[in-house]
Amino acid sequence: MLTGLILPPTEQLLLEGGDARIELDPDKVSNQYGCSPLPDPGLLAFGSSTATGISEAGFAAADRLRSRLLACEDAAHAVSYVRELNRIRQELLCLCGVSDISGLEVVFAASGTDLHFIAAQLAGGGEGKPTLAVMVDAAETGSYVPAALSGRHFSSRAALGGSVSKGEAIKGAGAIEVVTVPLRTADGSPRAAAIIDAEFESQVVSAAELGRRVLLILVDVSKTGMIAPSPSLASKLKQRYPDVLDVLVDACQFRIAPSTLSAYLAQEFMVALTGSKFVTGPTFAGALLIPATAAQRLRQRPLPHALQSYSTRSDWPQGWEGSLADVANFGLLLRWEAALQELRAFREVPEAKIAGFLRSFAGAIEHRLRSDSWFAPLSVPPLKRHPWRADDSWDSLPTIFPFLLIHDGNSPLSRDKTALVYRLLQEDLGGRFADSAVARLRCQLGQPVVCGVRSGVAVSALRLCVSARLVVEATVEEGRHEAAVIARALAALDKTALIVGQALA
Repeated sequence: MLTGLILPPTEQLLLEGGDARIELDPDKVSNQYGCSPLPDPGLLAFGSSTATGISEAGFAAADRLRSRLLACEDAAHAVSYVRELNRIRQELLCLCGVSDISGLEVVFAASGTDLHFIAAQLAGGGEGKPTLAVMVDAAETGSYVPAALSGRHFSSRAALGGSVSKGEAIKGAGAIEVVTVPLRTADGSPRAAAIIDAEFESQVVSAAELGRRVLLILVDVSKTGMIAPSPSLASKLKQRYPDVLDVLVDACQFRIAPSTLSAYLAQEFMVALTGSKFVTGPTFAGALLIPATAAQRLRQRPLPHALQSYSTRSDWPQGWEGSLADVANFGLLLRWEAALQELRAFREVPEAKIAGFLRSFAGAIEHRLRSDSWFAPLSVPPLKRHPWRADDSWDSLPTIFPFLLIHDGNSPLSRDKTALVYRLLQEDLGGRFADSAVARLRCQLGQPVVCGVRSGVAVSALRLCVSARLVVEATVEEGRHEAAVIARALAALDKTALIVGQALA
């Protein structure tokens, strides 16, 4: 008699099928992003530019999927896995408003970093001159991304569980050169968009004129809330060099509306998404959207051998040939199921309500950051996607608010001390501050981002972020819940100021 599939508990499965970054720290409570595989409703979560812990609803959705998988007989569990992943593939397209785009394909991967690796290997030119990948500086997208693009292992463990040597070339990976363009000046101020575009254009034109393949990576949005290079430049270059240039939109923050996503796909750009940032699914759930024309061209050659440690056969739609292992990544499956639970709820909120709340949230947070002497807001240019995308959607409004920490009147806090503040925010400090309700709060902001030097001090910016989950909560009932969400965000800033002013004095 056939027996059912044996699976670890849901909280353990959520930690499988990714690299070493998903592992729990020695305290066995959270991973390096400060997130637990179990819901933590007591945490004030405003760090979605890095990651957000799983919600009770998301965990319940993942647990239900695990139960369905357990009900399958051993002989059918592989088929069940493919069926469930295909269901998620179709629902993701539907929730993104792009299910009617003919020939659009979805490739799943463990993380946004893995998606960059996959896209680069697909776009690579094989033999001959090395492909050129042009991206923004790693501080604005991900410290592991340059290694992934260049075909090197970016962790001590690959997504499918095997131990690897971080920084070592991946066997069978195509030759890819990576160049970066800074988005900010030496003091962290944003560089002019025209200058950024000019540097991207120079790199692409020089390589294309030499007959090299080029992968241009457009980030929308970066860790500190910027878009670069401009979508109009990417479109112009794609039209100029259609035979050698591929464009990958790094939308791993998933802070884009369906209309923006549709516009990118209409330009024949590949788009990388993750369910673990704005959407607030558990960490390590990526999806690469490939438009029909690009998919038809890219699948003319077998999938690169280098993908074997990072991708399974089921991660890809039918029609892509290659020697990938036909194994199940149940961790990835459950993480996407939890993310879709959040995305379903977010898509039920009318865009006008989303925009209304985001304006209220931005007004309150920006006023606090400007008026409090403990903070120095980092300048972020307006989100513009001209000329082929009007700025009339909720995704033209800021959802990431980066700021520096100030002490002793006007001295910026160092990177090390900013990192310490980030860690202390997540702890109950009631024992250090008698009768302080603020000190007892546990708060999560976005991890510090390196952003230059101020007054001779190397500085990093913390980031207070709004997420899809917070939008849903704020818009449940007009007014009341919106005020509560904003109050919690301001309380997180209260604790930040308390730590800078007293704990680090």
